[in-house]
Amino acid sequence: MRFIPLLLLQFLAIPLFAQQTSSGPHGGLRPFGSDAELLSYFRKMRDEQERARLATDSAYRRYVAELAKCSSDSIPAHRSSLPATTQSADAVIGGRTIDSGNQPQSLVSVVVPELGLKTTTGADGRYQIVIPAESLQTSRRLTVRALRIGFNAAVRTVTVGRRDAVELNLRLCGGAALALEQVVVVGAAAAVTVDGVGLKSEQITNTQHAGVDEGGIVKVHGDHLVILRRGRLFTVAIGGSDLTPSAAVNAFGPDVDPTGTWYDELLVSGNKVVVIGYSYDRGGTEVGVFNIDARGRLDYVATYELRSNDYYSDRNYASRLIGTKLIFYAPLYLWNDVDNPLAALPAVRRWYRDGHDTTFKRIAPAPRIYRSPGQLNGDDIALHTVTICDLAQTSLGCQATVIVGPSGRVFYVSPRAVYVWTSAWTRSGKDDQDGMLYRMPLDGSTPSALGVAGSPVDQFSFLESDDGRLNVLVRSEAYGDAMWLPEWATGDVALLRVPITAFGDGDDRAPWWQYRRLPTPTDGDDYAFHNRFVGEYLLYGLGSGWGRPRRDSATVFAVRWAGAGNGAVSALRLAHGVDRIEQMGGDAVVVGADSDDLHFTGIRLTGAPVLAQRYTMAGASQGETRSHGFFYRVDGADTGVLGLPVSQAGRPGYRQLIDGSAGVLFLRNQGQRFQPLGVLRTRAKETNDQCLASCVDWYGNARPLFLRGRVFALLGYEVVEGTITGDSIQEVRRISFAPAKQTVAR
Repeated sequence: MRFIPLLLLQFLAIPLFAQQTSSGPHGGLRPFGSDAELLSYFRKMRDEQERARLATDSAYRRYVAELAKCSSDSIPAHRSSLPATTQSADAVIGGRTIDSGNQPQSLVSVVVPELGLKTTTGADGRYQIVIPAESLQTSRRLTVRALRIGFNAAVRTVTVGRRDAVELNLRLCGGAALALEQVVVVGAAAAVTVDGVGLKSEQITNTQHAGVDEGGIVKVHGDHLVILRRGRLFTVAIGGSDLTPSAAVNAFGPDVDPTGTWYDELLVSGNKVVVIGYSYDRGGTEVGVFNIDARGRLDYVATYELRSNDYYSDRNYASRLIGTKLIFYAPLYLWNDVDNPLAALPAVRRWYRDGHDTTFKRIAPAPRIYRSPGQLNGDDIALHTVTICDLAQTSLGCQATVIVGPSGRVFYVSPRAVYVWTSAWTRSGKDDQDGMLYRMPLDGSTPSALGVAGSPVDQFSFLESDDGRLNVLVRSEAYGDAMWLPEWATGDVALLRVPITAFGDGDDRAPWWQYRRLPTPTDGDDYAFHNRFVGEYLLYGLGSGWGRPRRDSATVFAVRWAGAGNGAVSALRLAHGVDRIEQMGGDAVVVGADSDDLHFTGIRLTGAPVLAQRYTMAGASQGETRSHGFFYRVDGADTGVLGLPVSQAGRPGYRQLIDGSAGVLFLRNQGQRFQPLGVLRTRAKETNDQCLASCVDWYGNARPLFLRGRVFALLGYEVVEGTITGDSIQEVRRISFAPAKQTVAR
């Protein structure tokens, strides 16, 4: 469930890149030929899982026995007095740290927690800690703890008095040290042309790629805004100089029980409005279809339910729209369904007005289900499902492509293909090298795959560039973009650049020299990592994410991945954290808050990256963390206006689910100088909107909107229009489209 508190998973630091080889592509992935072949595959996997479980149980029992023997075989402490020639009254604890084979262990942290004393062992495993005399008014018992990754902690207690010399050897049990490998930094790239920032007048969503729309909370149809909020659809007339509420309907069908359903994303194609949601009550993705006419009237057509698990990501979007093709991703986990995989395969059914439901119909025949090239862990299997529906058809016609792989995933859509990067959620050692990257062309041709290491953080870690390559920023300890996992990506950082032609049947792996090792951020805790490709640069750094703003400074790294000077890395020190990286014409803007203020730093990317400008909004923080909360209107080569929802100072990111934004800030960018134009603020007071479903704004509720020369701020149930005159923005009018109070029989 989306409200379950996040578990802070802790994993061992694993080397990111092994020296792998690639012998070139060998066609595409191999599909299953029949349901019988599919069942045989899963039965074999189930049998292998059982054998692995038994072997693991046996190995675990041996491990526990050896650990108990090692732990009980403690080495006696020897106490003596310091030489008489020593004038100090301090005491000394020292000795060696060894493993179960009596081999010395270096780089072991040895601590005395009661006194906050700490040291690290040398190459010979020896350590020494001086206990100050003032801490030993009388003899006392102290804890000595030895810690090293890969071993259980060794903990001993000793009694120490003034001038004591205690020899205490510590045995570490239960593991082996991790060898960190070096990575050769190699790479060359041809100049590329990436998506420009010129946007059509109807584009109001801050999308990753021009021409690839993303499911959001507000879209445009003709002379109307279409808005999705708290389980309802609204239209607002904006033709000419109009700003008038037009229509409001439930975002679900008249006979659909919305209990336990989140209605998250909205897309518009032709005269169809599509609402994407997930129902915990029915256990699947819901696609609601509505017709919309030129007057903004909405008529319910149908609801389709697709078998899936929850697609939610705090950064990514489940759906995309290219032309009339609706594309969405959803996982199907097989933790409990391996024995009967056919019952868990992607299927769709239509929900009728009279409330009866029809039988699910499969939309992924065996020839459209592709096996993983590698061995899978039976406890960590998912059917990664990409469904494409043609909205030009009268009835929603959908076809699914399925990849059988481990559960961790990141979903990315370029104008030419869908990519899914899979990796195990629980992994160590060799498993860290066993990720798989799948490519599904939008022209319907055979999917292909490439073995990879590590994992991207979110969709912004990807860029399919026009030079025929895929560029991906990866971290060694990232586990996909499901739910809030992007906020916890840590470990080594590298840039993978591979030619599209390298994708094949998945037997080959990206060679080590196609990973370029990059600097790892070191700004305190490794939380809320953000990354973005902007022009010929990749930028990344650490922010505050869903927590309270707390970084008074941070480093943003700018990596030249293409063009002249390819490979150069610039480290730019900021007076704030990196909570948002956005494209701003040919340059970039980094947004971040400290405990008091909200900062915007412009980075010039022509030539060597430099900090070109900064604006500080006192007493403020971001009102939205999602990418759609930002928009930049291009007015010229180096001029434009950006908008961003803002809130009060120091507000934690998670409060966006509870509190609305105070307003939308507008900044002019001209000649690489920020000029504040002002804020269009909300006046709405919290009222009971009789919400029936989806009563949390998981995707936010505030957006800057630039449309046909007009400027709007969507703020909850308000739309505020402003006009930019000279150096300021002034409110022109505002409307509320909040639903009228009503009595609902349940």
